[in-house]
Amino acid sequence: PVTAGSIVVPYGHVIGNEKWRGSEVAQRLQGKIRLIFEDDLGLVDFHLSNRTCILYISEADLVAGDEFKRRLVRFRNVSSLGGIVIVEKTQISDQYFLAVQKLVVLELGMVLLPVANQGEASQLITQLVSFYVREQSKDHNSNPFLRKQCSQLAESSLFRTVQQIPGVGKTKALLLLQQFGSIHRLCNTSVKELELVVGQTVAQQIYTF
Repeated sequence: PVTAGSIVVPYGHVIGNEKWRGSEVAQRLQGKIRLIFEDDLGLVDFHLSNRTCILYISEADLVAGDEFKRRLVRFRNVSSLGGIVIVEKTQISDQYFLAVQKLVVLELGMVLLPVANQGEASQLITQLVSFYVREQSKDHNSNPFLRKQCSQLAESSLFRTVQQIPGVGKTKALLLLQQFGSIHRLCNTSVKELELVVGQTVAQQIYTF
C-alpha cells in the first residue's frame, strides 16, 4: 500500500526503491543527492518528499505491454501522494507515448515528464530535489545551522550508533537525530514524543532499548 505519510523523507534526501540499487540512475545520482534505498516502497520508485513521489516507466516497460498501466491506476486508486511519472521516450517507445500521455495526464491527472534515458532522468530528479529542498528550507525558517546540521548527520558515528537500535534504519535514524540532536536527548525522550517522529511501534522499541 502507498499511503500519504507512510514514508517520511529526511530533509534533502531521496528514498529509492531497492530495485534501483546499482542502476544507471542511482549511480548518476550518487554525489549529487543523498539517496537511501528501502525495499518496501511498493509501487513507488523514488520518494522526493513526504508528499511527492516518482513512478518510472522504462522503454522496456512500454514495450512489454500493459502492466505499467495497471501499476499507475493502482497507485492512483490507493494513494493521495502527488505522483510524477517519468517515462523513457525513445525511438522504440515513441509509438506508445501518446497513449501513455492520455492515460497519465488526462485520465489520472498526474504529471508526465518524458526523458531520453536514465542519465536524463537522474538530472531531472536532481533538479526536482533541489526544488523541494528550497521549499523545505523555507519551513526551516531559512536557518543555515539546521541545514548544515542535517547534512552532517549522515556521515557521523552518532548516526551509525542510532541505527543499532532495534527497528531503526537509516531513514528513522536521520529523523530522530534531526529531531533530538543527541543520544542524551534521545534517551530522555518520552514515548509520546518519539511516536510523533517514528510511530507507535518503533517508539516503544526505542524506549525499551
